[in-house]
Amino acid sequence: MEPFVVHKGKVAGLDRANVDTDQIIPKQFLKRIERTGFGQFLFYDWRYIDENTPNPDFELNRPENAGATILVANENFGCGSSREHAPWALLDYGFRAIIAPSFADIFYNNCLKNSLLPIKLAKEDVEYLLKKAEAADYELTISLEEQAVYDEEGFRRTFEIDPYRKQLLLKGWDEIDLTFVYEPYIVEYEKSRP
Repeated sequence: MEPFVVHKGKVAGLDRANVDTDQIIPKQFLKRIERTGFGQFLFYDWRYIDENTPNPDFELNRPENAGATILVANENFGCGSSREHAPWALLDYGFRAIIAPSFADIFYNNCLKNSLLPIKLAKEDVEYLLKKAEAADYELTISLEEQAVYDEEGFRRTFEIDPYRKQLLLKGWDEIDLTFVYEPYIVEYEKSRP
């Protein structure tokens, strides 16, 4: 996985509450066995009027949101089924972080396990960011080391994250990578057992 230390990126706003995982990545696209290729289907039912026609009214289809790497959304983002494909689709689309007042628990943990940083901020801070995101080229910087989100206009907020998950993200490790840290001990143990 790619380490997450400091990320500066363009912000896109999705001012919707209770965005469920079936909207993030609809069920008909869950047939792939690899973790890539899902970005093209992100928010498919909202992004397209029909198979070949983008919906000009959908937030991510607006020209000012092209290339955004930070998504700001509303309460209970990622509710619904526990599909891990939802963070895969968001990552594959290009997002590195999601900011919302609250997340569904399973989605939140799936994000952390896949190097997508979910950040919980107060409702009034999210409303401020959603308003700022309406302007083209609004950017935020996220420092995981400092656990801070800030812009160049004086906005700065800190966020909480589990220390264990923070270390894994900073190193770009998942649980399997962490196991390899203990590989010499595992090898030694296996040598001692016929």
